[in-house]
Amino acid sequence: MEQMPNLPIEEEGRLNDPKLRENFIVRVFCHYRWQRLREKPFRLTDLIAFHTQHKFLLLAHHEKNYREMGKLVAEGKSHAPKELLTRYEELYFAALRHPAPKRKHANVLQHLAGYFKKQLDENDKQELHTTIDDYHQGLLPLVVPLTLIKHYVKKFEIQYLQDQIYLHPHPKELMLFNHV
Repeated sequence: MEQMPNLPIEEEGRLNDPKLRENFIVRVFCHYRWQRLREKPFRLTDLIAFHTQHKFLLLAHHEKNYREMGKLVAEGKSHAPKELLTRYEELYFAALRHPAPKRKHANVLQHLAGYFKKQLDENDKQELHTTIDDYHQGLLPLVVPLTLIKHYVKKFEIQYLQDQIYLHPHPKELMLFNHV
């Protein structure tokens, strides 16, 4: 553990809690993506793309760290690569250790819904916002508004959102969003 302090570890009994289990699995796949990035020779453009793809996931988990990471990446040329990657990694995994609460998920979902405001008619906008509100109130699982948003992302071919890890942080076969 000393050699890999950011390795996702969780007590087995705590994985019975759907929120903690979902957060643990997200951390496992985020750790995997981070390792893939680190295997390649450092390029600031790769770190920028990584940060961009994780935007909404990080916002849902810890907005303060996301903002600090954004500033770090923006100033990337003024840091030595090793220093930049080490600090980014610290902030990245610290952010992910915070399970995303419903209110932050709802906030991110509202941000995502904003990408469709010109394409959707009033009825579709209302349905989307009602679905997000119902999730926020605990009436629906997260999978419902996410599925609707993914439908619109695909329908309107919004590449920026298609690349967002938030919409597919782990394989859908795990069905983790059905319980949170």
